Amino acid sequence: MLGKDQIAAASRVLDRHWRDGTKLDALEEQLRPQSRADGYAIQAALETQSPGKLFGWKIAATSESGQRHINVAGPLAGRIMSDTVIADGGTASMKGNAMRVGEPEFCFRMGRDLPPRATPYTVDEVLAAVDTLHPAIEIPDSRFVDFAGAGEAQLIADNACAHLFVLGAATSANWRAMDLVEERPQITLRGQRYIGHGKNVLGDPRVALAWLANELSGLGITLRAGQVVTTGTCHSPLPIEAGDHFAVDFGVLGKASVGFV
Repeated sequence: MLGKDQIAAASRVLDRHWRDGTKLDALEEQLRPQSRADGYAIQAALETQSPGKLFGWKIAATSESGQRHINVAGPLAGRIMSDTVIADGGTASMKGNAMRVGEPEFCFRMGRDLPPRATPYTVDEVLAAVDTLHPAIEIPDSRFVDFAGAGEAQLIADNACAHLFVLGAATSANWRAMDLVEERPQITLRGQRYIGHGKNVLGDPRVALAWLANELSGLGITLRAGQVVTTGTCHSPLPIEAGDHFAVDFGVLGKASVGFV
């Protein structure tokens, strides 16, 4: 287990690379997390370095393609900071972005707190605490040159590859009565159309949401009212470049889009 000073030092290194748009091969051995707990401790320290406030949470690697993309066996939680949120229909900078992919996602905004507890939350309990459902786009990146070889603990420390995030308007549809597993959002990029699938998100976006609530509970963290949870890509990460326009249409659930420069 890393000590307090090592955790703080590791977070400063990652924050500097995030701000400068630069990459590193790996954290120095004495600062390198050896466990998920170490990784989350560094990530928590990163939050204190941000000029923004905690906007919500992301889940990396909820799909098999996402897991292959960063070479991990299962989901990782990360923080979305307010200074990384791009307005729907706005423009995202490609500066310093080496991963260069866009991801269409189901995102939930919480209506009440889910504090840590000894027993896991059920999917129904977590859904009962949700206020609204939104279409969203995540634009991930890593501070590591070889993010596929960085390993689970370092990627968690790296804020689970959080970079930029686009939140669409809350849907007016009765999403609670819908089978999100079989929702198939359409993504338009460079004149091509791609079809996502709700089942790609840990089998069910609602299951992914419950996973996040329980992951935070195990860390002693409250998932708070007003925070969002974006549940992971429902399509294989799609390559993006400057000049692109990435649009996702979730049908009755709404739309979201972003351009890149």
